Amino acid sequence: MYNPSRDQARQFFIDTWAKLGRNDVLTALEQKAAAIFVQHPEYHRVLERPESFITQDWRPESGDINPFLHFGFHLAIQEQLDIDQPPGIRAIHDQLAAKHDDEHAAKHEILECLGETLWQSQRTGQALDAALYLQLLRQRL
Repeated sequence: MYNPSRDQARQFFIDTWAKLGRNDVLTALEQKAAAIFVQHPEYHRVLERPESFITQDWRPESGDINPFLHFGFHLAIQEQLDIDQPPGIRAIHDQLAAKHDDEHAAKHEILECLGETLWQSQRTGQALDAALYLQLLRQRL
């Protein structure tokens, strides 16, 4: 399993943005990242000036949103949807997309549930609880 460091994950997004700007051929994973970039023009300034942001810490308690973490969550969710793991997430996504008439809004709802599940996992020191994740998702339907 691939487990990049914070800096490696950030560099992946920065490199993908650069490749996109040069019209280089993108890998399948880079294509998914590029699709996420298109949906988030508010973060393009970060990708365009990586030297200013590569080591920045974003603090949620200050109301900051870490664009690299946001991209990573989107990428993780897309991978989950592609393989329907945990089982049923694709159907929940489709229902949320229909509810909002917007796939991106549905992914943001999933992102919030994933964040909560990860926080619970870190807080308790336990593995990620897929049942909790799906429960939180179903509550949003």
